[in-house]
This record gives sequence, C-alpha cells and structure tokens, in this order.
Amino acid sequence: ARPPGRCVRGARGPGSCRARHLSSGERWSAGGGRLRAGRGGAEPAWNRAEGKVLETVGVFEAPKPQGKYETGQLFLHSVFGYRGIVLFPWQARLYDRDVASPVPEKSESAAGHGSKEVKGKTHTYYQVLIDARDCPHISQRSQTEAVTFLANHDDSRALYAIPGLDYVSHEDILPYSSTDQVPIQHELFERFLMYDQTKVPPFVARDTLCAWQEKNHPWLELSDVHRETTENIRVTVIPFYMGMREAQNSHVYWWRYCIRLENLDNEVVQLRERHWRIFSLSGTLETVRGRGVVGREPVLSKEQPAFQYSSHVSLQASSGHMWGTFRFERPDGSHFDVRIPPFSLESNKDEKTPPSGLHW
Repeated sequence: ARPPGRCVRGARGPGSCRARHLSSGERWSAGGGRLRAGRGGAEPAWNRAEGKVLETVGVFEAPKPQGKYETGQLFLHSVFGYRGIVLFPWQARLYDRDVASPVPEKSESAAGHGSKEVKGKTHTYYQVLIDARDCPHISQRSQTEAVTFLANHDDSRALYAIPGLDYVSHEDILPYSSTDQVPIQHELFERFLMYDQTKVPPFVARDTLCAWQEKNHPWLELSDVHRETTENIRVTVIPFYMGMREAQNSHVYWWRYCIRLENLDNEVVQLRERHWRIFSLSGTLETVRGRGVVGREPVLSKEQPAFQYSSHVSLQASSGHMWGTFRFERPDGSHFDVRIPPFSLESNKDEKTPPSGLHW
C-alpha cells in the first residue's frame, strides 16, 4: 500500500526524509500530502517517533517530470531533507561518464584523463535559499552550503561567503505549497521575494533579486556538472569560477568546487582518503593526498546515503583541470578506489571585478 502523503519534521534531523521515503517522486504524484514540521529535520508521518512537536507547514504538490519550477516554488530537498525556495534556474551541461556517447565524433567532450568521450546533456539546476531552521540538522553535509566570493584587494579575508544558498538539481525538488506569507526563514527572503496571492506560486521576485542575479552572474553561474559512478558510489562535481587576484606580480585564479558523494548500494562504506591531480595551463602538475575531506571521513549507508562538501583551488594560470580518486573502506576492512570525474577549470573571458558583498 502507498504510504500516506504526509511529512513531518522530527528530532533526528532530516535523515528519514532523505532518500528512502522522499527521493521517489512517484510517491507524491497524486499531490495533496500534508507537510508537517517540528524541531529538527524531515521524516514521514508514518515513521515518526513518539513525543515530537509537529506543526503543518504546507501541502505536497506533484513533482514535474518535465519543465521547470518557477521563482518562488517551495520545496523539500529529496536527499538532504531541508526546506527551501527557488530563486531562479540555471541551464547546465551535465557530463555523465556512466552514459556512453552513441556518436562520439559529434559529442561535446569534457577535459580530463583517459580517452573516454563524454557527451554533455542540458540539465536544469536551481539557485535556492535554504531555511535557516533546518541548517543545524543537515548532518549529511560538511557545512551549510554557501556561495563564496573573493574579497576585495584591501580586505584581510581571502574569501567570504553568503550562507544558506545552494544549487539543487531538478530531480531533487519535492514541491509543496504553503499559506504562510513568510514560509522560509532566511535573511535574504524578504529582500529577494514578496508575497502575491494572485500568483502561482505566490512568491514573486523583487527588483533586488533580478539586479543581484545580473550583477553577480559571472560568479554565480552554474555551467558544467560532471558525474561518474564506481562500484555504486556516485561522485558529482560542480566547479565555479570565482575570479582573479594579483599577488606578488603574478595573477592567481580561483575556483570553488562542490562535490556530492552518493552510495547507491545498501553496503555501508566510509571515505578514508582523497587523491587529487591538479594540472595547470602553465604546465605544472600537482598531486594532493590526505585523510578524508574537509576534516571529515563520512560514512555512507542506507540511512545516510549522501554527503556533500565544497572546497577551493587556485592556479597561477587562467585554466587547468582536476581529477583523482576517493578511497573507501568496507566493513570487512577492504578498500576500493572511486574515480572523481575529470573537470575543467576555466576562467571567464569577459571577466570583471569580482563582487565585494551583496550588490543590488
């Protein structure tokens, strides 16, 4: 029997709403499921523990297999369980190395090691705001996702971040509606969006959102996504160009990259080591080895199948590419290497000065 179309937010964090109950859009194809929230993350009402404080926050809608979600669409993230709202879409090129190119001579290839030709396919992602109430409970991520920028030359910080911004793939959106005029708690919500009950969804972009998107477009733009699966561990990489800085009479180019690890099997595995190869157009090849990622050695299990983090890299050249492996450990102590799909580091040809804060 199909479970009831309700979702509650309980004390354990967003674990139960991650992939086991909510990742499958067909569960909600009929729409009309009540969405509830309380202290902590999201989990289905039919699986909740006793004693949790719950309140209804909205009604699930039917996910869209095709098309795009509009600005102002409320959603639950199907993997990480947080509440969010769509700001605007990005059309990216997805290079999936698990999908063979039927006509390689006509394909659009991504730079990297090996001779495998990869065809890029257009895929929709969304710039979104994350509800601040859910950030402390997203245990499958190394940190609350943020968009980082280069600071001004006269700023003592090399980087600064705008927290609570994320990029979400179309299939990770579980849409819902709400009668609350401020359904998402984020410092930019009322600055970017306003309530209009005559619209569907009833949250429309303010001029400040349009101006911010246009001003910061070169450093927000999501253009390429790279994906590869090894032994049921899928690695997705999204690189972002951040800008150039002058240092000691040389140019230093910066990129941010976001990596998502997903366990597509039921076997528990733990990430133990990383091994990177970083090639610069200047001709240098750097090797980086270390324990875990961003100070963590995440465990990927049936209950916690995904982990996501962001990091940064700089080169003294305007382009390059990266590839490598993650070493995982099985419960019996054996190890295996998971390939990181090769991805290009490209700078913007029409580069302007990187932003120094929120520009309107």
